[in-house]
Amino acid sequence: MVKPSRSYRVFQGVNGVILTLVVAVTLYPFLNIIARSFSGERQIRAGEVTLWPKGFNLTTYKIVFQDSMFWRNYGNTVLYTVVATGVAMVLTTCYAYVLSKKHLKGRGFLVGIAVFTMFFTGGLIPNYVLITSLGLKNSVWAIALPNAISVFNLLVMKAFFESLPTELEEAAQIDGLSTYGILLRIVLPLSKAVVATMVLFYSVSFWNSWFSAFLYMDRTDLMPVTVYLRNLIQGATGGSNAGAGTDQLSQVAANIQAVTIVLTALPILCVYPFVQRYFVSGVMLGAVKG
Repeated sequence: MVKPSRSYRVFQGVNGVILTLVVAVTLYPFLNIIARSFSGERQIRAGEVTLWPKGFNLTTYKIVFQDSMFWRNYGNTVLYTVVATGVAMVLTTCYAYVLSKKHLKGRGFLVGIAVFTMFFTGGLIPNYVLITSLGLKNSVWAIALPNAISVFNLLVMKAFFESLPTELEEAAQIDGLSTYGILLRIVLPLSKAVVATMVLFYSVSFWNSWFSAFLYMDRTDLMPVTVYLRNLIQGATGGSNAGAGTDQLSQVAANIQAVTIVLTALPILCVYPFVQRYFVSGVMLGAVKG
């Protein structure tokens, strides 16, 4: 075994120090937010909270968790995320697979249509009029359909499909598989990395999305949890919680932003470790060819 040179060891040491600093800078804000979410009002306002809670307090969490509307909106968020991600994955996968075929007539035009939407949109008012005229308001489709295809995700999947050996599909075609059979039984099993990555991208996007629901949902019981927490931050629902006295409202005002960040980020943080091993390889294989 060849012993590493001195310059290489120095490089490893410097690289380790730099990466450690990057990790520390990245983790500090989030750890501070978690500490603030469990801290008391006086300690937060005095700026005493850093990485550990001061004046441990669960008032804001209790007020949020005791509100039945929070759980109703949380369930809406799960439903919207699952349905919208499923629709987005089906449409994006089919569109990307079609665009990956270089012999397809009109392929350049179809790619151009997708890329065009990255730079030009119809605008907020025309989109609102369209969704309303189609009768999609107050339904999950108002969230799922307008944002069903992300052009960036589409192009990444297209590049990934293009990198797959064409001989596999030709052999499957000779064996009698149809186009859909090739996609479902050959291409997708070989595309677990990029599929898992796109599921993560879409899930995070739909989970954190609030403006579409805020725009197209008129009923409070149909709102996602992000809108509920937004209203709570602005004081729209904070005073209506049962048992919320003056001291409790002061505590809520002090750390409600930290609590909302923790509550919205926690589910994604729980899911990410299960798809992390696909994340880097999925993006790189779809973005770099050759």
